Amino acid sequence: MLLASGALLSLTGSANALVEIDVTQGNVAPLPIAVPDFASRDGIGAKISGVVEADLKRSGLFAPIAKAAFIQKGLTPDQTPNFADWTVINAEAIVAGRVTPEADGRLRVEFRLWDTAAGQQLDGQQFYTTPENWRRVAHIIADAIYERLTGEKGYFDTRIVFVSETGSKDKRVKRLAIMDQDGANVRYLTQGGDLVLTPRFSPNRQEITYMSFGNGEPRVYLLQLETGQREIVGNFPGMTFSPRFSPDGQKVVMSLQQEGNANIYAMDLRSRATTRLTSTAAIDTSPSFSPDGQRIVFESDRGGRQQLYVMSAGGGGQQRISFGDGAYSTPVWSPRGDLIAFTKQSGGQFQIGVMRPDGSGERILTSGFHNEGPTWAPNGRVLMFFRDGQGGGGPQLFSIDLTGRNEQRIATPGFASDPAWSPILE
Repeated sequence: MLLASGALLSLTGSANALVEIDVTQGNVAPLPIAVPDFASRDGIGAKISGVVEADLKRSGLFAPIAKAAFIQKGLTPDQTPNFADWTVINAEAIVAGRVTPEADGRLRVEFRLWDTAAGQQLDGQQFYTTPENWRRVAHIIADAIYERLTGEKGYFDTRIVFVSETGSKDKRVKRLAIMDQDGANVRYLTQGGDLVLTPRFSPNRQEITYMSFGNGEPRVYLLQLETGQREIVGNFPGMTFSPRFSPDGQKVVMSLQQEGNANIYAMDLRSRATTRLTSTAAIDTSPSFSPDGQRIVFESDRGGRQQLYVMSAGGGGQQRISFGDGAYSTPVWSPRGDLIAFTKQSGGQFQIGVMRPDGSGERILTSGFHNEGPTWAPNGRVLMFFRDGQGGGGPQLFSIDLTGRNEQRIATPGFASDPAWSPILE
């Protein structure tokens, strides 16, 4: 249980931020920021500030300053920093925090964010939480700092559902798993008895849809994350691919294969009525809604090679949008609506790229032996994907921002594929 207790009043008057990061620019120099250990009795403060610092650094937009360089020691939220001490080590922003145990067993976590040049407080909040929930508080604080300094929503208080893979390549066991976006708190959702594929989050955050091959039959399931309750969306003849929720969570759109071809269908989760959206002799698959629910992007080989197409949510107005060399697949619409991410196979490489919904502005962010399956952070600024290693290695998860310059491996207990990013938690 987590409760935000509102803002902490400024110690130096109203804040007019001079320090900020313009994330719309293509090449952003990381902002030097100081994150001293949060004051606490038992070391929990250092753990929380450590996660805050790691989140900010991993975004590529912040450059945390080494604690050995700090001149002012023991800074707490009750103090106005000695700004000269922080200016001399080039800290443009400072985060001061404290963790205090309450009589009822909860923790009170406070932080203040300071603009060094202006000598003013930019933000200040406090939270109450149970001790086991300390990592989530850290992510929420990192989100608040990210938003205050960039003007964009953060993405740290989120989770990733993925396919965890163990065992040798010819006897690979695949289980659904979920973790924090930084790889912590891994929890397994299935036992590995059945093959599982393409997990996807619902917009309501509490359930996922995925494919499972139980007794050799492909089925689409809904899984309630909090209760573990599982139900079958429907039994479909032939193969079923790539189920994905509509933005309102009321429909699932998927590809159904029948007699050698595959078409896109939408199912209303309340009535279980199914509507066919495409009708070709080709393979239409990997549908993904636009964030307003009005359009769907999908891949099709109707032109002879896999390309990306956009249509209305009802199936009309189908138009091809990809025209570069190579084969395009796994399109995913950005939560912001401005870009579509995709996998592209060209020149013996698998590439992760983005383009505008009309097909213009194509950019390749990363290229490798086998990159696949992009998924968007809820702020539309970062992608996660999986990469198979050469030489018999297994897949691993990576993140990359829209500049293409900040690629990070996300550590998992074993091999991992098919990531799907949650919305911001509430």
